[in-house]
Amino acid sequence: MALRFLVGIGLGGGPVLSSWFLEFVPAPSRGRWMVIFSTFWTVGTIFEASLAWAVMPRFGWRWLLALSSVPSFVLLLFYVITPESPRFLCMKGRIPEAVDVLEKMARLNNVPMPSGRLVSDKNIELDEVSESATLLASVAAGSDGGGKEEEENDNIKEDEGSNFGGIKSVSKLLSPKLFRATVLLWLAFFGNAFSYYGIVLLTSELSNGNRICAKEEVESVHSNESSLYKNVFISSFAEIPGSVASALMVDRVGRKLSMASMLFTACVFLFPLVFSQADILTGISLFGARLCISASLSILYIYAPEIYPTSVRTTGIGVASSVGRIGGILCPLVAVALVHNCQQTAAILLFELVVFLSGMAVMFFPFETKGSRLNDTEGI
Repeated sequence: MALRFLVGIGLGGGPVLSSWFLEFVPAPSRGRWMVIFSTFWTVGTIFEASLAWAVMPRFGWRWLLALSSVPSFVLLLFYVITPESPRFLCMKGRIPEAVDVLEKMARLNNVPMPSGRLVSDKNIELDEVSESATLLASVAAGSDGGGKEEEENDNIKEDEGSNFGGIKSVSKLLSPKLFRATVLLWLAFFGNAFSYYGIVLLTSELSNGNRICAKEEVESVHSNESSLYKNVFISSFAEIPGSVASALMVDRVGRKLSMASMLFTACVFLFPLVFSQADILTGISLFGARLCISASLSILYIYAPEIYPTSVRTTGIGVASSVGRIGGILCPLVAVALVHNCQQTAAILLFELVVFLSGMAVMFFPFETKGSRLNDTEGI
């Protein structure tokens, strides 16, 4: 159990990759490239489903887990050649290192470096604050001999060297400027994760006659094991058209409308499952719902990093993803448990409610980020 807990901690670092990748992509093509980035999740899902189909019936879950960990070890080999985000380096005042990364990128792409001096939003803010502080200090210099000027400059230096990590970053997520976006983002992540993992689990519960409430319950658990992995494998392919749909929509109609339309369409696909249906209709409904939820989740991982400044971007995505993990944890304990207790209607209605509320949360997001540039500080 302790080792499985550690595995979960390791997997929880996944959102850092999306934030890191986003900071290298120019605004006009950010949506398309982030969809391509998220497509690798789909490829991994299909690969894992096929691996489970081949390994689980013969060798068991330990071999599946061991083989599934191989790509993570391969990923570690690339760590030493992975560049740091220039935006992050600028925020930390490490300008020469940021310039070095950009120069390497320019050489690899055979393009010249733009002329000028590298600055970030934070540098601009600090220059403005420094100028204001100097003016105020000059006015007050006659009364206190310039003591306030020295104090103001000390405060500026302290702010310039401040660290945005830890508790301070979390508190910034709930600041007045980010509070609404943060809370709505948490709701969207919770609903999307709850629905995504729920649909994956429902595939094993409802498709191909593998229903717990059937009379042949004990027999079907063993006789349909191979069929179960096949169904999961087939339903995983729903994420491919989901990625295509998100790629077509995200830079044309915007992030908010794309997510909301996918979530509300998922409600339509789930509704027939309120009542027991034929296997073919159940499969179509689950396929369509997973297509829509996977598309919505892909776009959400594009939108979320765009609404946060560089100073708290990784923290914001990490916390939001953690809220989503809570949704994934609660899903089998609540919704799937209802199916096990022969309450399929209640379970599907719960999924409908969660997906609908997620769509409403998306509609109330404070702004659209299509084509907008990334900010480095909260105030910009």
